[in-house]
Amino acid sequence: EELGGLLSSAFVAKAFTGAKLVKGFNHLGAAILATDPVVEGGHRVVFLSSDDEDAIAPVADLANQLGFAPVKLGKLNEGGALVHARGRTWGQLIFQDLFKKEQ
Repeated sequence: EELGGLLSSAFVAKAFTGAKLVKGFNHLGAAILATDPVVEGGHRVVFLSSDDEDAIAPVADLANQLGFAPVKLGKLNEGGALVHARGRTWGQLIFQDLFKKEQ
């Protein structure tokens, strides 16, 4: 389905006016997400973006509780563009399986 040139997150936000939307956990495939997020002394990174800074905190907390390392990518148009995968346009971070080492 065509989204009128919008990123999918912008399309969803437009459809649910007033809702707090956080985009996250979607740059990795289900098989990777189903594995242990703790790998070789580090935690698998999940990217988060939202136009509502307050909405990111509980999702980041959930990611931490699940063993992931949340990384904020900014607003939906910024972070969404980095993990976008549609047609022939793919963001720079889509499908990147990154780890953050414990410090």
